[in-house]
Amino acid sequence: MPYIRLQTNVRVTDGGSLLGRLSSAAAAAIGKPEAYVQTALDGGRTMTFAGSDDPTAFIECKSIGLGEGQTADISAVLCSFCAEELNIPEDRVYIEFTGAVGRMWGWRGGTF
Repeated sequence: MPYIRLQTNVRVTDGGSLLGRLSSAAAAAIGKPEAYVQTALDGGRTMTFAGSDDPTAFIECKSIGLGEGQTADISAVLCSFCAEELNIPEDRVYIEFTGAVGRMWGWRGGTF
C-alpha cells in the first residue's frame, strides 16, 4: 500500500536494483511490510530546481494511515537515499506526502 514514485533528471542505468533498495528503505521508514510497497522510477527526465538543471528529484510518497508525525523521519530517509544512491544533494529533493484511508485504496478486487 505504500507507493513511492521517484522522478529525477539523473540517468539511472540500474533501475531495477535501485528500486529494490528504495523499496526496502521506504518500508523501514514508513513502518509497513515491504510485501506491500510499490515503487516506480522516472529517471532521465527534463527537470529543474531553483532555475538549475543540476541533479534533482521529486518523490511521491503515498500510504494508508500516513500521519504528519511520520513525514520528517521519512523525508530524512528518502533525501539521504537520493544523496547516497544518485548523488542528489538533499536540498534539491522535494517530497509530496499523501495519507489515504483504507477504503480509498484498492487491491485484489476490493479495498483495504
